[in-house]
Amino acid sequence: MKTKTNIILMLALFLALPLVVSADYGGQQTSFFVDSDYDLLGREKLTATLIRISPHLYFYLDNNWWSAVSAAKQSEIKTALQNLEEEFEKTIYPILTAAFGTEWRPGIDKDVHLIILIHPIEEQAGGYISTGDEYSKLQVPNSNQREMIYLNSKYITSPLAKSFLAHEFTHLITFNQKEVKRGVTEEIWLNEGRAEYAPTLLGYDSPYIGSNLQTRVRDFLQNPQDSLTEWRNDKADYGVLNLFIQYLVDYYGIEILVDSLHSKKIGIPSLNEALAKNGYDQDFSQIFTDWTIAVLLNDCSIKHPMLSEQSETTSGVESPYCYLNPNLKNVRVSPSLNFLPFVKKTTLAVTATSKNWAANWYKFIGGQGDLKLEFIGYPDITFKIPYLTQDLAGEYSLDFFELDEHQQGQILIPDFGQKITSLVIIPSIQSKMSGFDADEDSYSFFWSVSSEEESNTPPNEEEEPAEDIQSLLEKISFLEKQLTLLRAQLKTQLAPTPLEVWGLAGPQALEYNLQYEDRGEEIKLLQTWLAKDPFVYPEGLVTGYFGPLTKAAVIRFQERFPEEVLSPWGLTQGTGFVGPTTRTKLNELYTS
Repeated sequence: MKTKTNIILMLALFLALPLVVSADYGGQQTSFFVDSDYDLLGREKLTATLIRISPHLYFYLDNNWWSAVSAAKQSEIKTALQNLEEEFEKTIYPILTAAFGTEWRPGIDKDVHLIILIHPIEEQAGGYISTGDEYSKLQVPNSNQREMIYLNSKYITSPLAKSFLAHEFTHLITFNQKEVKRGVTEEIWLNEGRAEYAPTLLGYDSPYIGSNLQTRVRDFLQNPQDSLTEWRNDKADYGVLNLFIQYLVDYYGIEILVDSLHSKKIGIPSLNEALAKNGYDQDFSQIFTDWTIAVLLNDCSIKHPMLSEQSETTSGVESPYCYLNPNLKNVRVSPSLNFLPFVKKTTLAVTATSKNWAANWYKFIGGQGDLKLEFIGYPDITFKIPYLTQDLAGEYSLDFFELDEHQQGQILIPDFGQKITSLVIIPSIQSKMSGFDADEDSYSFFWSVSSEEESNTPPNEEEEPAEDIQSLLEKISFLEKQLTLLRAQLKTQLAPTPLEVWGLAGPQALEYNLQYEDRGEEIKLLQTWLAKDPFVYPEGLVTGYFGPLTKAAVIRFQERFPEEVLSPWGLTQGTGFVGPTTRTKLNELYTS
């Protein structure tokens, strides 16, 4: 689970360590601080009893929980603890330390034992650690000043307990290898990535049914568009991270995780350093892009366009577009499906948002004739967009968009709906390389897809009703206008003169503060102005009602001009309230 970092100063790490160390003994009762966010009862402190000792572990049980357990259940738990102890001593500790290195030993308490504190924890969490325990109370008042792992009592008799223990122990190893030895703090997403791979490394994915890996596959498939590097400690984060790390190790080996751990660099730069050290030409960006294709196809027969007929990937197989782990051979994401009507001319367009290192899958079917897809990305943000076409025989072909310096590009697919049955595009943002946290910025992108068939039908013999054709033409006209506005804005490199770009005029101004659920003419004016920027208000509805879409658009507008709109109030995120600074900026941009 999430590693709680309570302090960042390392200079005093070794200050105020215990001068006299005495070993814990069976039956000893000790008070421990716990994380109230995880504790099922919301406690900050509890008393526990030492019930079992092994060469590396002290098992402490929460007194309140243990006293409420029946005698039969206590016997079952004691047997489970014995099995968990043997698994740790014979498998978890030797294999993980041989691969990654040791934990801080003997650590802050000068005792080689790790404390395993078992107490009721929120159901979704198997366990956690607090790096604050590795510091003295002078630095972290609620530090236990011990090397500790907290495990959920709910799962202590489950086969998953060994996976949870391995995961959390990997976090302790990471603390020693990064913070103690190298004076740096690993980015959370990669710290969790190594811990997520530990059960696989130890062979705990077999049997697959009921394993930690099966849970992560389910979590991933429920939300595959989740960002790999943004860490909010939810199920989707664990799912996407586990599935990516599985792929990374499949093709580049556990050495990439090990060498990046033993680097003074952190996050993506440490992985790139490890890849270069091990002789690979691929970097993190290429591997991530290959992975986004692999989880769509999971087909080892499809080659990378840059690979010759004779070449193989670094893993010795012909394609990087599949999982090598047999447990993952059936994992495939379902792309967002877009149907083009079977008419002479049709157009679809979408404005969407995404975050760094999050994949998006769009599939197009239907339509007739030549298909053109145009992509416009947020300026100054790097997009990568592989695309795949599938023919009548079911065979895939892979290629990549060529985007210009404005992140714009287009592709043309002849004979769509005839020789080619489907198209899939996979846009992802790959700009930010470090400094990831729980709230990453979102960026807009826009795609427009159209198909047109040359008609041999005489003018008066069209099959579509006139009113349907008129409706379709109106929709196409609206989308083409939106695309034209977006092109004009992007050409100005995000520094346009709004009156020149959007052709606005008129003396109207916003005179009053506006907020959610307001109605009236000023709301219409606000919506009209916001709609001039497709990134800010892609829906473009002018209703006179300040609803959820308008509020979201106001937030985007505020976050586009943070220094003028938000900073005067000490804010860093938009609020959706149209107050004095927001009105001032809107009036400045859109009145003459």
